[in-house]
Order: sequence, then C-alpha cells, then structure tokens
Amino acid sequence: MRDFHCPNCGQRLTFENSTCLVCGSALGFSLAQMALLVITTGDDADHAGFVSASEYELCANRYVAECNWLVPIMSGGLCESCQLTIERPNDADKEGLAEFASAEAAKRRLVVELRELKLPIVGRQQDPDYGLAFRLLSSAHEKVMTGHENGVITIDLAEGDDVHREQLRVEMDEPYRTLLGHFRHEIGHYYYYRLIAPSSEYVARFNELFGDANADYQEALDRHYSEGAPEGWEKTFVSSYATMHPAEDWAETFAHYLHIRDTLDTAAWSGFAPATATFDRPVLGPSAFATIIDMWLPVSWSLNMVNRSMGHDDLYPFVLPVAVLEKMKFIHGVVDEVTAPSGKRDPVRA
Repeated sequence: MRDFHCPNCGQRLTFENSTCLVCGSALGFSLAQMALLVITTGDDADHAGFVSASEYELCANRYVAECNWLVPIMSGGLCESCQLTIERPNDADKEGLAEFASAEAAKRRLVVELRELKLPIVGRQQDPDYGLAFRLLSSAHEKVMTGHENGVITIDLAEGDDVHREQLRVEMDEPYRTLLGHFRHEIGHYYYYRLIAPSSEYVARFNELFGDANADYQEALDRHYSEGAPEGWEKTFVSSYATMHPAEDWAETFAHYLHIRDTLDTAAWSGFAPATATFDRPVLGPSAFATIIDMWLPVSWSLNMVNRSMGHDDLYPFVLPVAVLEKMKFIHGVVDEVTAPSGKRDPVRA
C-alpha cells in the first residue's frame, strides 16, 4: 500500500484516514485516482487533490463499515468495494457489525491491490451467475463456513476476533492467519474460475504444476483432516493446507503472491525496497518474477528480524522452495498476460 498525503497541508496519512489530523480537512479515498482527496465546500474544489462536497460524499457505509471512500452524490451511495457485499449482519447485531467493519476494511485493501494489479473485478450486476460478491456473516449466530462458490465469497466474521482467530490458528497448526489473508485466499479461487478455467492452455499448465482441479474435493478434505499433510510437504507446497487439494494449493499460492506484491509495494513507498517494487513502476519482461523474488527475500528477512526484535513471531513465517516459486511464477505470468493492453483475451469475459 502506497503512502498518502493530505493535499491541503502535506501531512502523511494512512489509507484509512477520513480526516487530516493536522489541518482538520475532511478526506475521502478515490479508487480512480488512488489518492485521498480533500472534500471542500469552498472555491478550491478545482485544485488538484480537492473535490466539491456538492458533487462527492463519503460512502453510505461510512458509519456501519467505517468506509472512507468517495462516491458521486446521487450515485446510490455505496462505493466500489461496498457494492460487492451482498449480505452482512443485521443492524441489531452490534458485535457482528463491529466485526463487519473490520472485514470491510480488509476487503478495501484487497480491492485496491486487485486494481493496482489491473485484475478484473466483475460484480454480480455485470455477471449475475458468476460475478464477484461477498457474504460477510458471523458463525456466532448461524452456521457460516468461509469459502467460495460461483463467484460468491463467504467470510466468517468471527475471524475478526483476535482470540477466536488465534485459537483456530493454533488448533490448525497454521503459522499465519488473518482476515486479509482469508480474502486473498478466497479471491484466488475466484480468479481460477475467471482466468484459468476458460483457457485450455492455462488449464494444462495448471495441471502440470498443481494437479487436477476437478479431483474429488470431499475425498481430499476427508483425507487431509484424517491423515494431515504428507511427509516432506515443505519441499513442494507453501503451506500444509495447500497439500489438501490442487484448488487449495492454487488459492494458497495466489494469496502468497498477493502478500508479496502488496508488502513489496509498501516497502518501496517506505524507502526500504527498490522503486521497481511498487505497482506503478513494475519490472517487466521474462526476468520480472525473478526480480520480484530477489527484492522480496531481503525485505521479508529484515521484517522478520524486526518482529523478533519486538518479541513477536516472524512477520512472514514461510519458506519458498523452488517448486512453490515455479507455481507462483505461473500465477505472475497469468496476471501479466491477462492485464496486458494486448492480452490474450478479454479477462472480463473470461
């Protein structure tokens, strides 16, 4: 995530700011400009970085989801991220709404990264059968399983509770478990069906690297939870969960690709990674992925050492063996091809 600054006074800001803590300017995030803009009632609305309060306002979810994104007045009220949510806790569920706000904050970061990568975000209005949508519900009140089905991603809001999430992380022997991580994993499933499945060439390469995506899922699930990950899995998989099924291997690897790209972008904007690690100055060509990994390894090592200096576990507690890097290189190649100006096919229709 890049740095943000107040257009009025230059104060350094975070992605979540809706008010400048120095000059008091009202702020809103513009996805189109990838910037925080000042919402003004004065004559300075024509200045770069300013928008008129008579034309723009904050998302209608500004309170319930703590959303700071801008929308045109009379547009229907919801921003590009909030429009993707089709189910949420009811207004009487105060605890669920607090968890919902945390989940929406993570989803906004996901949407920004997907936009930075130029990946297609096709909602349910454009594609009623397979468009992207989110159900954000809590298992505290009903049975909710985090997962993906035909473009609809369900997230259990109980994952927003630190104690609950940590308990599950320990029980499932996972080195890393976050809300944003869940979003990145599940969006990987979505992009398999949108980008990989329609291409026989991509499917063939997928099968070589990951295995048969059509293998019996329930059988694989039962085997995984009865027998666990196979011995020596660390040499070919990014996580033990990735060993469960080729579809989960893809989703886990896709999530790690997103972890790496976004963290590198943040590191570059913060000055401790090369400028070519940012989304808007990407490395190009056949050597691009190798260059990305060459930038990532010292950054992840340094971040892990900083965490240890503060008494925390490693920030990125994973090893990337050659087999995993080969899978991730395939993902990078797909992203590069389908988002190129003269890509193989229209990714919105894929």
